[in-house]
Amino acid sequence: MRAQFRTRIRVVLGLVVFAALLIVARLYFVQIVRGEDYEQKIDRQFTAASGPFDRGAIYFISKEGTFISAATLASGFLVAVNPQTLTDPEGAFSALTAVASSTVDRESFMAAARKKSQVYIEVAHRLSEAEGKTLAAKKIPGIQVLQERWRQYPGGALAAQTIGIVSYGSGDTLRGQTGLEATYDATLARSGNSLFRNFFAELFSNVGNVLVDAKEAREGDIVTTIEPQIETRLAEDLAKLSKRYSSKESGGIIMDPSTGAIIALATHPSYDANDRKNISPSLLGNPLVEHVYEFGSIMKTLTMAAGLDAGVITPESTYNDTGCITVDQRTICNHDRKARGVVPMQQVLSQSLNLGASWIATELGQEKFREYFTKLFGQKTGIDLPAETAALLGNLSSPRQVEYDNMSFGQGIAVTPIQMIRAQAALANGGTMVEPHIAERIQLDTGISRTLDWGGRVEIFKPKTAREVSVMLTSVADNSLGGGAHRIPTMTFAAKTGTAQLTDGKGGYHSDRYFHSFVGYFPSYAPRFIILLYTNDPQGVQYASETLTNTFMDLTHFLINYYAIPPDRGLVPQGGTPPDGARQ
Repeated sequence: MRAQFRTRIRVVLGLVVFAALLIVARLYFVQIVRGEDYEQKIDRQFTAASGPFDRGAIYFISKEGTFISAATLASGFLVAVNPQTLTDPEGAFSALTAVASSTVDRESFMAAARKKSQVYIEVAHRLSEAEGKTLAAKKIPGIQVLQERWRQYPGGALAAQTIGIVSYGSGDTLRGQTGLEATYDATLARSGNSLFRNFFAELFSNVGNVLVDAKEAREGDIVTTIEPQIETRLAEDLAKLSKRYSSKESGGIIMDPSTGAIIALATHPSYDANDRKNISPSLLGNPLVEHVYEFGSIMKTLTMAAGLDAGVITPESTYNDTGCITVDQRTICNHDRKARGVVPMQQVLSQSLNLGASWIATELGQEKFREYFTKLFGQKTGIDLPAETAALLGNLSSPRQVEYDNMSFGQGIAVTPIQMIRAQAALANGGTMVEPHIAERIQLDTGISRTLDWGGRVEIFKPKTAREVSVMLTSVADNSLGGGAHRIPTMTFAAKTGTAQLTDGKGGYHSDRYFHSFVGYFPSYAPRFIILLYTNDPQGVQYASETLTNTFMDLTHFLINYYAIPPDRGLVPQGGTPPDGARQ
């Protein structure tokens, strides 16, 4: 009997201790984690039913693993008028403009002052702490100075089209409208009335949040894969590129080809996310996922891979290059219209021969060509950005061979930049298409971190195929790119340029306007990074090798130094054949 009594006492004591721990944990959450929110509630003398704006943060992540704020909340003051107690509108407006003239509109202020049936109208926002305190000290009848918060982007224009913006949609709720702000709105948004519960209700309610299962939790901060120094360098290089050639648009993506983690992505022009009044609506979207382009000759790497993978050619195969051919009553030529005679497969990539790519397409046959290119581009990538566009693949249904010949060298097929880098990464990582992504994990409000699952993979090419193409592209980089001038003595890299004629909107192509692209990865046989660059309609220059090579090499050398990537040239025998055991 006494033993049973002791057991009951122990159970009761255990429950008491457990309850005490829950209270302590909840107090920590309320007073420390949400303490700033409660402080703002106390400081505000008037608040809308929804409470002060609250939203989770978005972070870049440095190579050392440090979180760098990409989207956060800024604090300051707003000014509201009570028309029923505002006795001197002119004097109040003068006092207000003396403190914060840049935030106040006279016409709106006076219109608010005349609405005598109302007691609360906001007339100015985002006053600094000094401005707010100065104005509050004046104690102007009918003027309320209240704390507020708003979305702040510390990087300004840095990755703006990727991070996105928050604004009012339908109704009166602030929501993510573009970029990651939109994709992860349900995670970043916060319940508007959560701060206005009874304290003890807040203390004891949702106790399960303390022990929450990370897989089921929603509210938290977003940690991205974007490295801010790399993002800055890419954005700067693209801006210089566009300025030099007066391009309509330039863009780039840097990705880990083995995981799909995007280290940097940018386009020029872009916008400053903090300067909402001057953002052009045309720039709010992200061209890297929303626009499709005919990429030109970088498509030849995939045509070559398809031919090798299907077994219809080998690296030793040759064809007779006549400079121009007629297919379905259409003429197809090399870029210089010159005949080369008997040509091996390496030269198809090294000299970027259109006839070589079209010959491979013919050897593949329409059914096989369609099968490979549908696997490569038939589905959206699923990247965690809104409004991703599908590729334009209508020519894959054509019975005419000329359409397949054109697609083999990147004309007549239009894909997004994110689709293109995903497909090209399959050559770098051993034949697999990975899931490109920007968010890496969610930091929950409870302190728990939930890593996002981006494990989806699609096998496209055999490892042997990917290795063979990597050997060929390394030879392009070592011997053909700039006549071998860009060869890195200590590091192998694979590279291919692309030049496509721009469509004229009438079913044909401009003879003097081009879309330039460049893709490359390094080290060639165990790649850390793959880079895709493009510039749209550059002026005064014809070939991508002239516009994009220096930008690619600049980024490559920067990444090698920044990440201290060890040399691999000594591991690769002369001639570019990868060593045994090179990662597939």
